[in-house]
Amino acid sequence: MPDVTHNDRVERLIHQLFEAPLHSQHSTQLVDSILARLGEQLQCDRVFLYLRSPDTQVGRVPFCWIERPSVPTIYDPAWKPEDPALAKDDPMFAAALKAQPSVFVEDVETAGPEVLNREFEHQTFGHRALIHAHLCSEQTLWGILQACVFEEPRVWSHSDRQLIEQVVTQLTPFAINYVRSEPELAANR
Repeated sequence: MPDVTHNDRVERLIHQLFEAPLHSQHSTQLVDSILARLGEQLQCDRVFLYLRSPDTQVGRVPFCWIERPSVPTIYDPAWKPEDPALAKDDPMFAAALKAQPSVFVEDVETAGPEVLNREFEHQTFGHRALIHAHLCSEQTLWGILQACVFEEPRVWSHSDRQLIEQVVTQLTPFAINYVRSEPELAANR
């Protein structure tokens, strides 16, 4: 059963995010709070937000929440080109580029190769179960929200899926605005 109070807090934070200036300390704190609330609600070890420019195919992870210090942080201080082979090497990224539905992996060790590249997941992320949520608009990928656990498999409940669907819908416009207003990317246009 979803925690309605918790979901309301996430929704309130997202509403505040749209009132905050982009690329400000306040908006960063709000995104950090949103990811923390999601992590707590989903009982995850890590939640991060990858943002990308579909025009220039560069991306970065500007926001990451970890449940405890022993969990590896995923963070990119600067925008960097996406690996041209990434869609070939990572079926979940390929699915995201095609604006397919978000992927809920209960166990990296038993998921089929059509879902994920086990070796890639081990080397790059090290998680055991994950949500690979696609922030898309008009069939274009603007970001990926990833929540994961490390120690053991995880069954993602119906309420987990509903929460992710709601948050993805609400965060996608933020992702688009963030990328479009990024000064570093504007200079490259």
